[in-house]
Amino acid sequence: MKRPMVLAGLLLILGVLATLAACSEEDQPAEYGITWQDDFTGSAGQSPDSTRWRFDIGTGWGNAQLEYDTDRPANVSLDGEGHLAITARQEDYLGQPYTSGRIKTQGLFAQTRGRFEARIQLPVGQGIWPAFWLLGSDIDQVGWPQCGEIDIMEYRGQEPRILHGSLHGPGYSGITALTMEHVLAQGGFNLGFHVFALEWDEDSITWLVDGYAYFTVTPADLPPGASWVFDHPFFILLNVAVGGYWVGPPNASTVFPQTMLVDWVRVYGTLP
Repeated sequence: MKRPMVLAGLLLILGVLATLAACSEEDQPAEYGITWQDDFTGSAGQSPDSTRWRFDIGTGWGNAQLEYDTDRPANVSLDGEGHLAITARQEDYLGQPYTSGRIKTQGLFAQTRGRFEARIQLPVGQGIWPAFWLLGSDIDQVGWPQCGEIDIMEYRGQEPRILHGSLHGPGYSGITALTMEHVLAQGGFNLGFHVFALEWDEDSITWLVDGYAYFTVTPADLPPGASWVFDHPFFILLNVAVGGYWVGPPNASTVFPQTMLVDWVRVYGTLP
């Protein structure tokens, strides 16, 4: 009496398997994983991997920053313990009173949407301005802010407990950027490593710190008439600025040198 039921069950299973086998590759869900990363392994004093990073060399950057960003190991190099060290120093260099570093993946890696994250210990002090951020890879064609900018982590060294995440685009840039802060209950971002992350999909961008989502922006949050320009590849930047409109200059309380240590940077997305 049980054989017809068993046979029916087997036929059902075979039918399901046949259906799955008939599905085309296009019907299968895309695989999601790490698309780019750097763990900063290497000897102390070594420059970051030139197949992953390029240097931005110069000063000002439209923000009245006081440092001259160089490609010297004294400003940007591995520490030999699995970290990238970006170090701001008080020294006269090409007409500026400070030096530091600013590196980017422009021309080497850019991605549309996904998860961007880095584990970082921040510097501290009046006038110190570290950042982990993204710029639209079409910046040379359309300019800023039309290209878009996503500040995953920005921080004023004089406020070591306060993290800022911001979105810049046409009609919402500079002092009108869409922004939010996250405040540590105690301590400061200079006292240990924290993971700063961004989740970016077709219709929203969410900022996270240590797994906690504290800010989300969607196209509906833009000012009237403003356009959502976050639908094309963006590249990564890491830097430590000194001075500038947002943080002000260092003062007598600022201790130099100041170093941002980056343990790793990882990007997730749809695998090719």
